[in-house]
Amino acid sequence: MDSKSFITAMQPETMVAKPGKKIKLKDFDPGFTGDFKKKEAREYLQSGIEDLARYQDILYAQNTYALLLIFQAMDAAGKDSTIKHVMSGINPQGCQVFSFKPPSAEELDHDYLWTSYRRLPERGNIGIFNRSYYEEVLVVRVHPHLLDRQQLPPSTRKGNIWKQRFDEINNFEKYLVNNGIVVMKFFLNVSKAEQKRRFLDRINRPEKNWKFSLSDVEDRARWNDYQTAYEEVFTQTGTEWAPWHVIPADNKWFTRLAVAHFIHQKLKSLNLAYPEVEPNHLERLQEAKQRLESEPED
Repeated sequence: MDSKSFITAMQPETMVAKPGKKIKLKDFDPGFTGDFKKKEAREYLQSGIEDLARYQDILYAQNTYALLLIFQAMDAAGKDSTIKHVMSGINPQGCQVFSFKPPSAEELDHDYLWTSYRRLPERGNIGIFNRSYYEEVLVVRVHPHLLDRQQLPPSTRKGNIWKQRFDEINNFEKYLVNNGIVVMKFFLNVSKAEQKRRFLDRINRPEKNWKFSLSDVEDRARWNDYQTAYEEVFTQTGTEWAPWHVIPADNKWFTRLAVAHFIHQKLKSLNLAYPEVEPNHLERLQEAKQRLESEPED
């Protein structure tokens, strides 16, 4: 399958939350798999992983851009396995993964972007946020009592704090992009039925029991609230410089292929290149080569 046929089969335009448009999750099918079959998709994924490894090597050598990958999803959507598979060929020295947990006492003594800012990838590196600062307009919005722990000034609580945070996040991401940190945002869109199946699988299989918590069921009871919160996040923070990708997540084999495709396309668009070597350095390389070749054999 050539590149054009691959794009036709993938239909990537169906997985982008168009900036400036009111987003409804009912318009995105969690079970969508394009025109791919499972075995075929796995073969393309392996090829894509190899391509990502090559691009990462150039990204690291050029040392101009950094890539920040943000993954958000409902529980059991497959964030961990997607990150594991898609990034399996990446050199660990040029990649950092950070999983966001409930904020610590130290983090609550700072602004809500403080932890994220400290974890941003260096130039030449790929940073992965498994959950992110978007929890502040998702989990905290669905559970507003969590705001009470954040020690915010009274004036902040009086206004529309969610609109304020959307604006702050948009400005933050624009600042990052302007400074060479490319921001890619992925929502793994799992259906409620598939989430239930995966929850039961975690309960029924002893080796997966550790993945399950009663809080997962409690959040599932707020499914509609979360869907509404996500829709507003996509509508308010989907920008030209950092759009949201809504990835079908009911079939993990397609989820991984789609995420790899979008990352590959973004890296390709940066026109990355290895640094050019100065002529005098080339001369020194030849000199070093001659010295090495003239060494006597042991």
